[in-house]
Amino acid sequence: MAGNVTVQSGRPYPLGATFDGDGVNFAVFSQHATRMTLCLFDSSGNETLNVNLPECTGHVWHGYLPALQPGQLYGYRAHGPYRPDEGHRFNANKLLIDPYAKQLSGSVRWDGSLFGYDVNARHADLTFDTRDSANHMPRCVVTVDDDFDWQHDRRPDTPMEETVIYEAHVKGLTRMKEGVENPGTYLAMSSDPMLEHLTKLGITAIQIMPIHAFLDDEHLLEKSLKNYWGYQTIGFFAPEPRYMSGGQRNEVKEMIRRFHSAGIEVILDVVYNHTGEGNHLGPTLSFRGLDNLSYYRLAESARYYFNDSGTGNSLNTQHPMVLRMVLDSLRHWAEEYHVDGFRFDLGASLGRYGNGFDRNAPFFQAIAQDPVLSRLKMTGEPWDVGPGGYQLGAFPAPWAEHNDKYRDEVRSFWKGDADKIRTLSARIAGSAMHFDHDRRAASASVNFITCHDGFTLMDTVSYNEKHNEANGENNSDGHDHNASDNCGVEGPTDDAKINDLRARRRRNLLATLLLSQGTPMILSGDELGNSQGGNNNAYCQDNEIGWVDWSSTDPQFLDFARQIIAFRKSHPILRQKRFLHAQERLVDGVPDLFWRNADGSDMTPEDWADPERRHLIAEMRTASGTPEYATLEYAIMAVFNAGEALTVTLPKPQEGWIWIRELDTADPALGPFPVTKPLEVHENSVVALILRPE
Repeated sequence: MAGNVTVQSGRPYPLGATFDGDGVNFAVFSQHATRMTLCLFDSSGNETLNVNLPECTGHVWHGYLPALQPGQLYGYRAHGPYRPDEGHRFNANKLLIDPYAKQLSGSVRWDGSLFGYDVNARHADLTFDTRDSANHMPRCVVTVDDDFDWQHDRRPDTPMEETVIYEAHVKGLTRMKEGVENPGTYLAMSSDPMLEHLTKLGITAIQIMPIHAFLDDEHLLEKSLKNYWGYQTIGFFAPEPRYMSGGQRNEVKEMIRRFHSAGIEVILDVVYNHTGEGNHLGPTLSFRGLDNLSYYRLAESARYYFNDSGTGNSLNTQHPMVLRMVLDSLRHWAEEYHVDGFRFDLGASLGRYGNGFDRNAPFFQAIAQDPVLSRLKMTGEPWDVGPGGYQLGAFPAPWAEHNDKYRDEVRSFWKGDADKIRTLSARIAGSAMHFDHDRRAASASVNFITCHDGFTLMDTVSYNEKHNEANGENNSDGHDHNASDNCGVEGPTDDAKINDLRARRRRNLLATLLLSQGTPMILSGDELGNSQGGNNNAYCQDNEIGWVDWSSTDPQFLDFARQIIAFRKSHPILRQKRFLHAQERLVDGVPDLFWRNADGSDMTPEDWADPERRHLIAEMRTASGTPEYATLEYAIMAVFNAGEALTVTLPKPQEGWIWIRELDTADPALGPFPVTKPLEVHENSVVALILRPE
């Protein structure tokens, strides 16, 4: 469209660009702008129209353009004061992304014109840059509700206590997988070969790393690296184009539909704690230029940002319109894309209200009362880097939280650290000290040994130190405390004994995860034996370091992973909503949890205090307080032995019952067998037994 156009008043809702069959309504929030200009572009990137939105209602600028069609490319220019010392950074020379854009075309191409100030000036951001940034910016795309055939899609709706999460990256999971068309894309992720692998593995939910539109940081591109993980969002409604094979949003819907058809839920990893615009020296791409004072949390000196995310800025969810944007984004993905849940990066930031974290913050209250979002799975990282930023266990019910204490303490036990029995017992029983309050369920603890951030499972048993040299930061980035153990040699080795020890250690770690109360999460590739060469911060490694290497699959370990997941899914005692506190059950007067010595006796305070003890024996039953209709009579005994071989005397079963040894990480191929005498437990192993009728 070109030439003179009569812009009608339009409506202040819905926000974004909305096609009604005859034209397009544009609506964008800015409380402090003095004028808002809509820019239209042709397919070659040329700016064909530049008009002011004629109305502003409740700080929402809006206008309607008749005859405009879906596919139209557009952006905004916001006019207002450029006073960084007062929090205002308006610069109409900068083309801005619509925060509600549902699709982006192109990507950010780094150039000095993207910055609102003269990057070479002495006082930097206090200066004003007049260069036009349009040639280096992505375009927003006017979309229309499509006729995608969901084929009677139904959400699997798996209860949290029955969920097994599989964390994966769209490109990383499929890029090196043979037999997959369009590897590295949304469609590849739910292709037949991938669905076959995931269903055989037994997971119930796939947690997908960020697919909101994001940018590649300039400093990474200068080092020939990329923002692989995607935690630099610039569009909360638009799917990241780089994972599309044909450039269509429907590819995301097709991916989710196919996951659902296989009974697998989809959880999106989302980043609402910050944006990709960085600190006060960052580029002006969207929020900063539209209304910096509203969209971001500014410090006492409004020139600077609160940086509770550690990435330069913090989104201001205390502002009602910013909070509305976050909620609208979540509903968009839930309703248009049929997403089943969300994992919130640095979720503690969303609970910051006033001077600190508040579990009754407006964000949590808004989720709780929302008729759509309140029904979905909500999990979060209960931390950020701001003051009082560690809030494990403080989120409101029914939220679940990623439990890094579980990771650290389970790893520490298996690497042989002293005095870890008490902490291991707490983690196996669901970390009740953090979560057993306010009617929260044991499934509130998302347990993990590994995740995208840190060592893979293979690297946890193969490296004592991180090896992040490829990141170009002199190995200074990433965690220094990994609670890892190389089993005798740093990195890959041909030593058969060390490789056998590493394989058993991996089985022990995975078995512990699946035998614990809580919600287990597995990192994609761990079931295959995937390594990142000791890199524990592969955020910028969009290459063989970060991608899952299917060619080096360990078939024996994959079989074990399938076995232990199936074992958990077969035994409700391992996935309870109620916590185990060794309390007597009304149904039979038997405690729901015993901690045993190898001779069959109960552990004493002296046993718990022994720093050299390297084994823990748990006998679990249905939790006290479980309704009669859900009570189960059988029991599970798990032996976690990080020390020398043990002879374990089992409690004498009641008449007609027998202990069956079902699982042994020292000999996973050995089938079940009854145990009628003391059981020999190998060194460095996990054994699981079932008490059931003969």
